[in-house]
Amino acid sequence: MKTFKLHEERTTPLVIVGCGILHKEVTLLIAKNHWEVYTHFLDSSLHNYLNKLSTKLNEALEEIAQNKQQALVFYGSCHPLMETILEKHHTCRTEGQNCIVMLLGYERFMQELGNGAYFLLEDWALTWEPMITACFGNNHEVIREIFHSSHKYILALRTPCNGDFVQAAETAAKFVDLPLLWMDVNLEHLESVLAEAIAQRRQQHDQP
Repeated sequence: MKTFKLHEERTTPLVIVGCGILHKEVTLLIAKNHWEVYTHFLDSSLHNYLNKLSTKLNEALEEIAQNKQQALVFYGSCHPLMETILEKHHTCRTEGQNCIVMLLGYERFMQELGNGAYFLLEDWALTWEPMITACFGNNHEVIREIFHSSHKYILALRTPCNGDFVQAAETAAKFVDLPLLWMDVNLEHLESVLAEAIAQRRQQHDQP
């Protein structure tokens, strides 16, 4: 895995603020590349509550501005008003529809999605049942119908940062009555996405 060297003007501190679903991976890549950035991760479950997501993201961006820092948003198109939020705070985000695209790349993502995959990451697996029931209720038959209507299997994505979440993934797949498949994923695509976003943000001039 190559290292991305960025020209960094050591002026205003840069803070990556965004979803914590890949916080281990992002933290590892920052250390590996010696990027001079800070991080502020939000709870990954916020995806299920759009009002909370916009509130928490706006609050974090406002706090960063008050601290005289620059913000880079680590989210995909995870909120219908995402671009409005970015414009309001004069910032940009990482390129990609969602965190899975950032991790796998668009073509690989679309191939598995077209085959019927539901992508499962470690954080989601470890909090699966309470997260799913909070969204869809406690009726397991309804939950399974929802998943079966658009998915054929659970695809657990395993990165170099993950612990052993096999049992949690198996429990999650059983909960929605779908077969479980595994894919080992390196961090090369995510690394390039972050490098490009950091470079873009460093070059971007804030509007008054």
